[in-house]
Amino acid sequence: MKIGGAASVAALGLPFGVRAAGGFPEKPIRVMVGFSAGGVTDIVVRALAESASSVFGQPIIVENKLGAGGVMPAYQLQNATPDGYTVGLIAHSVFRLPYISNIKWDPAADLDYIIRLTGFTWGLVVAADSPIKTFEDYVAYARKNPGKMTYGTVGSLTTQHLTMEQISASLGLQLTNVPYKGVAEALPALMGGHIMSVADASSWVPYVTSGKMRLLVVWTEKRVPRFPDVPTLREVGIDMVQTSPWGLAAPKGTPPEAIRRLHDGFKEAMAQKPFQDALANYDMEQQYMDGTAYRQFARESIDKENRILASLNVPRGGQ
Repeated sequence: MKIGGAASVAALGLPFGVRAAGGFPEKPIRVMVGFSAGGVTDIVVRALAESASSVFGQPIIVENKLGAGGVMPAYQLQNATPDGYTVGLIAHSVFRLPYISNIKWDPAADLDYIIRLTGFTWGLVVAADSPIKTFEDYVAYARKNPGKMTYGTVGSLTTQHLTMEQISASLGLQLTNVPYKGVAEALPALMGGHIMSVADASSWVPYVTSGKMRLLVVWTEKRVPRFPDVPTLREVGIDMVQTSPWGLAAPKGTPPEAIRRLHDGFKEAMAQKPFQDALANYDMEQQYMDGTAYRQFARESIDKENRILASLNVPRGGQ
C-alpha cells in the first residue's frame, strides 16, 4: 500500500465480503480525510481502508482534504452526491463549527453518521534537551514567565488549542499558542528550538520512544501502557479527559441500505490486523459506536463545545 500522495487506492483485492449479498458497493468508495498524508489520522484511516477494500470487494480511495483544522470533509459532504460512494472522516472539531464559523448547516442533522472508530491519545511534549523534565516543571516555568511558555498546535480553536486553554485557565497560567498548518511543521519546530512544547495526538510517539522528545502528560482517562511513568491530566490535578473520538459519515440523504452496508463493512475491517496494528502503533483504542449512537454523540458534543467556548470567552464567529 502506498502511503504518500493526496489520494491513493488502499487495496485492490476483490473477495466477496460485504458485497456478497449483491448491490452496493459496485464501484470504488472515496474516503476524505482532513489531515495531511503520513500523519497519525491518515495512517490509521489507510490501514482501515486496506482491510475495508477486501471486505467490500472494491477499492477504497483515501483523499486528503486539508484546511480548516481538519473539518474540510464535513464541508465537502454538504455538496457531495448522497449515493454511499463518498464518505468523510468527522473530526471532533466539526462539533464546534456552529459557534466559531458562519455555517448554514447542522453537524448533527445534516450528515448521515456511519460509524465511530477511535479517538486520539493526546499529550504534551518537549524536546529531550529541554530543562523541563516534568509537567510540574512546565507549570512552574509558566508561572514565573507569564506568556513565555509556547506550545505548538495544528491551528487556533482546534481541540489541542482549546484543551490547552482549559488547562491554562484551570491553573491560572498564561501560555502562548503557536499555530501551524500541521503537525509535520510543529514537531520539527520543537526540535529546532522555535517553540518550547507541542500539544498533539500521538504523532510524537516515535520521537519519544527514540529519545528525541519527552512526554510530560497525557490527556487520556488512564495512563498509556507504553509510557507507564507519564501521568494523566487528572493525576496532575486537572479533572479533564480528552480523546476527541472520530469516525465516518456520509452526505445527508444517503440510502439507509448503503449506510448499513458501509457500517457493517467498516466494522468488520476494524477487527482486522492492519487497523489493529495501526492503533497499537500510536497507542490508540477503539471507540466504536454505530451510526445512531454516533449521531446522538454528535448532538451531545455540540452542546458540550458550546459550554467550553463560553467558559473560555471565545468570540463566536457563527452567531
